[in-house]
Amino acid sequence: MGEMLRIENATKIFRYGFLGFKFRAVDDVSMSLEDRPAIFTIAGESGSGKTTLARLILRILKPDYGRILFNGRNIYEIDSKSFYKNVQPIFQDPYASFNPMQKPIRYLRETVKNVVGIVDEREVDEHIARVVSYVGLDIATVANKHQHEFSGGELQRMAIARALLTKPKLIVADEPVSMLDASLRINIVNLFKRIKDEMGVSFIYITHDLATAYYISDYIAIMYRGSIIESGRAEKVLSEPLHPYTKALMESLPIPDPKHRRVWRQRKIAFTSSIEEAEFVIKGCKYVYRCPYAFDKCRVEMPPYIFVNESSVRCWLYFK
Repeated sequence: MGEMLRIENATKIFRYGFLGFKFRAVDDVSMSLEDRPAIFTIAGESGSGKTTLARLILRILKPDYGRILFNGRNIYEIDSKSFYKNVQPIFQDPYASFNPMQKPIRYLRETVKNVVGIVDEREVDEHIARVVSYVGLDIATVANKHQHEFSGGELQRMAIARALLTKPKLIVADEPVSMLDASLRINIVNLFKRIKDEMGVSFIYITHDLATAYYISDYIAIMYRGSIIESGRAEKVLSEPLHPYTKALMESLPIPDPKHRRVWRQRKIAFTSSIEEAEFVIKGCKYVYRCPYAFDKCRVEMPPYIFVNESSVRCWLYFK
């Protein structure tokens, strides 16, 4: 089976502040997604580069180095209409996805007419009604609502419906449940799983929430300071983590069992959402300043990928 998406050495450079240092928000990232329905999660804390990577895939940003291929073609060699018919976004803030001055249904209509290419008004209405019903909404109820009349969960379902109208092969969902109430999140991630199984759509799911990642993912890549440091089947990576950073992420999750809660609280894991210049510019492993297992080689040379126990990991510990 061929590849749907292939990222080859993608790099995006930003400057921190007006006169600040330059850093690689995405640093030499390579990954691939096979042409079969799957949910591929990109996980990491704030500042890891996962949203920047999502924007590169969506052509919102252009890589400074490297390239991104969709069905074997550079995404910038595909005309915009064809690309966005096959690759659709779902963003974090459902209220920012729609103009508050317009009814959300208008955006669905414009998508059907301009991207799908249906012009007959009755066919447009029928297509929208089917998709809106599929995501759990009633077209008669939502058709005349303005943005402020929707709940966050309803509006995110409208955003999902808009993405499904084009019958895409891939949806890039950037933190799609982080702004929703906890009680609503499971409904949305279950909807993603249903879309994958019933409609054959693949997802790139961007999240910092390892709980939903474990529940929803077929595959996962862990990012740290712009680099993918571990990837593989989600169950394997999250249940048997290899990289010290992945282990720290898993250990930082709250443990409900009172017998183990005291142990968890005593673990000292130094995470920060601020950008640390030293971590971005170091030639070696970017986790070296926080890693309890670091040695001299870690400071001077970034480790290559090595396959261990069915996962791919970048860590010198596995080259001994």
